[in-house]
Parts: sequence; structure tokens; C-alpha cells
Amino acid sequence: MANINLSLQVLPVVPDCEIYGIVDKVIEMIAATGLKFVVGPFETSIEGEIDELLEIVKKAQTICTALGAERVVSIVKIDYKEEGVTIDEKVSKYR
Repeated sequence: MANINLSLQVLPVVPDCEIYGIVDKVIEMIAATGLKFVVGPFETSIEGEIDELLEIVKKAQTICTALGAERVVSIVKIDYKEEGVTIDEKVSKYR
């Protein structure tokens, strides 16, 4: 199966002073997958197969609640083409 792009923004419902620490743990989990990813100011974009990317979304929710979030709002964007789509083809001309 071809790689696609998924962007994930997690918004854990915790006191403001705890948000970045929880988001950092989610990003650490993404980095540990070995997949290509780019952290942005609002969301993290990840390149991989759809099943593994959706599993990352599920794990992100679990991390947030395990670290004390009463609730997690997640915003997910998926760019899918059967032949695949890469982060580089979208942003390489800007770098």
C-alpha cells in the first residue's frame, strides 16, 4: 500500500500549564514509529500507510488521557491518493 499524509492536532483538556508536556509525549510516540513527520505550530504531519497512521491517532488519545486529560479533541486531516502522496512533494519547493 502507498504512503499517504495525515495531520494530527491533539487538544488535551487539562490546565494550560500541562498542555505542552502532554503534546510533547504524543510527538515522542510519533517519532518512535520511525515514520517521516513534520511538527508545525498547530499540528504534526505524518507520512505512512493509512492503517498505521490511524493507529497513531488512537494511541495519541490514550497518551493524553493517561497523562490526565479529562477529554481530548483531535483534528485529523488525511491526504489520500491510491498511488500515494508524500510530504516532500508538497513542501520541497518551499525549503
